[in-house]
Amino acid sequence: MTESIDNSTKISEAQFMRLFLKHEPSLRAFSRSLLPDWNLVEDALQDACITMLEKLSQLRDEAGFLPWAMVILRFKCLKVVEKLRRDRIILSDHILVLIADEAESIESEEYKAIKDALTSCLPNFSDAHQELLLAPYAGDGRVKQIAEDCNKSVNALYKLLGRLRDKLAVCIRKQLGPEVS
Repeated sequence: MTESIDNSTKISEAQFMRLFLKHEPSLRAFSRSLLPDWNLVEDALQDACITMLEKLSQLRDEAGFLPWAMVILRFKCLKVVEKLRRDRIILSDHILVLIADEAESIESEEYKAIKDALTSCLPNFSDAHQELLLAPYAGDGRVKQIAEDCNKSVNALYKLLGRLRDKLAVCIRKQLGPEVS
């Protein structure tokens, strides 16, 4: 008889989904209080949802869902935070100052020389090749659009783009001379 009572008090997967969706805003807010960005919140929430489904037999009634879900979610969030601490390389102030000093030491004349060399080299290419060279910087999907317009595969255009970039780099190096390159 106790077995039939236990079965009647267990939550079904359909009930779980209804409860999860009902409490998702609270769970999301709770996660965000522990994690630094929304992408990490999404990941932790998805992992927690999977674990909740795996441990669904532990949940006895609907009233206990939110506290139970928050415990599982807390552990998932703490696991993410632990991974962030392990994986994140934090530079010391001394290193940051060295990087900033190095960046400042690059002369604006050097940037101007590179820009002038690029401006001088681009006309050596056909209009179509110039368009392809600039396409990756024009926004999402531009190379794909050019491929469709030319009836070529995107892969073929990227291979051509690589060869064109190599030629452009050679021209720029010649323009700059050995002292800058």
